Amino acid sequence: MNAKMNRRQMAATCLGIVASLPSSGALNAAGPKRKFTMDLCPGRIGVGSDQLRTIELASQYGFESVEPFGNALVKLSDAENASLLEGLAAKNLVWGAAGLSVEFRQEAERFDSDLKLLPNVARALQRAGVSRVGTWLMPNHATLTYRKNFQRHVKRLRQIADVLGDYGLSLGLEYVGPKTLWTKNRFVFVHTMEETKELLSEIGASNVGFVLDSWHWYTAEETKEELLTLQAGDIIAVDLNDAPTGIAVADQIDNRRELPMATGVIDIRSFLSALVEIGYNGPVRAEPFNKPLNDLDDEPAVAATAKALNSAFAVVS
Repeated sequence: MNAKMNRRQMAATCLGIVASLPSSGALNAAGPKRKFTMDLCPGRIGVGSDQLRTIELASQYGFESVEPFGNALVKLSDAENASLLEGLAAKNLVWGAAGLSVEFRQEAERFDSDLKLLPNVARALQRAGVSRVGTWLMPNHATLTYRKNFQRHVKRLRQIADVLGDYGLSLGLEYVGPKTLWTKNRFVFVHTMEETKELLSEIGASNVGFVLDSWHWYTAEETKEELLTLQAGDIIAVDLNDAPTGIAVADQIDNRRELPMATGVIDIRSFLSALVEIGYNGPVRAEPFNKPLNDLDDEPAVAATAKALNSAFAVVS
């Protein structure tokens, strides 16, 4: 056995992977209160997977929804798309949220180029029955003041929302909370729920809402009560993560996270119970940026993620 496999076996042991996992129907039997789905987004857990393989892995390890890949769906013929949807339904899976294909944080040339291509991607997502798209907000800028950056975000995101709205798609925006990131450049930008509400209000589009992340909720030092100010329709997608131990909130690093329920640093129970109370019914996926998880082979990584999400969901069942 080579050294690489030894490292993977050690990482798997640390993550506590069990040989047997619940079937896809087990979560539905856990309790009627939960409306959100356990979602598989392979790239977020270090797994390289195309659309068909993602659907297979999701079914095998008990997930309830899967990430749609817009750039892959746009290449399908009508017959191939119909076959894909047939397979998705046969496995009792639904779509989660697609990633936004437009880079709006950089210069105008890149934004304009991506925006021209967005209708084709949006049309493919609509054809496949996808209704949710998500992206994230950089919480700092080297040269733009908060006001100038805010104005640029409003203009560009409104344009994106208009295109997506034409195809029945909603856009979620994720604020990024760690102080170590929003203080990294000269000018601070949106990094809290309240600031994101202000941005959403100024955009003024009914199809734009939040991508919520327990990690950013924690690093922004927010509360369950703040989550309860939202309605189910305000939330497009949710990321669920834990944080490493022994690090002050202000010192947490954005790309050093843990799978949900791994440490107990983040109050997952309060976060999820708020989602249950408001009736959120979209995807919940893990995005831990975790090296031991990324060192695993694909199936053990998916298994570890399913185990962690099952454990998290159990606290609100």
